[in-house]
Amino acid sequence: MAHEAHAQHGEAHAHHHAHLPAATWSMAVQATLHCLTGCAIGEVLGMVIGTAFGWGNLATTVLAIVLAFFFGYSLTLRGVLRAGVDFRTAFRVALAADTLSIAVMELIDNGVIVLWPDAMDAQLGDLLFWGSLAISLAIAFVVTTPVNKWTIGRGKGHAVVHQYHH
Repeated sequence: MAHEAHAQHGEAHAHHHAHLPAATWSMAVQATLHCLTGCAIGEVLGMVIGTAFGWGNLATTVLAIVLAFFFGYSLTLRGVLRAGVDFRTAFRVALAADTLSIAVMELIDNGVIVLWPDAMDAQLGDLLFWGSLAISLAIAFVVTTPVNKWTIGRGKGHAVVHQYHH
């Protein structure tokens, strides 16, 4: 797998459309894990803040989603900015790369928790809170990975980010 990816990396810059960068499963998994990290940080922070302030489920969920997008984007931004791109370009790349995968992830993550009996009312000290969060993130990961593989294969999503990683 690794050799195949290295061989293709050099060719990815050939500008004929027949040869888009190959979307390997490992690329898709990396992109998804990256997104998952940002989403998980945002989700947990949102839940902790919302619970600490005694906010309702809706306010807490909205905050968690906003923070998930924020951290999801900022992790990508950090990587792209490190390649020496100006902020506006980097921001556009992050938006293009992550919007779909974060949206899918948040939809599934929060969907599982909403549909899960009692998960919405679980407190931070409850095993159910962390268990339902871990399982919903795991389901989101499984669903989002093929989405990322598909967008990378079409030269979108994290394929855009990979142009800047040298």
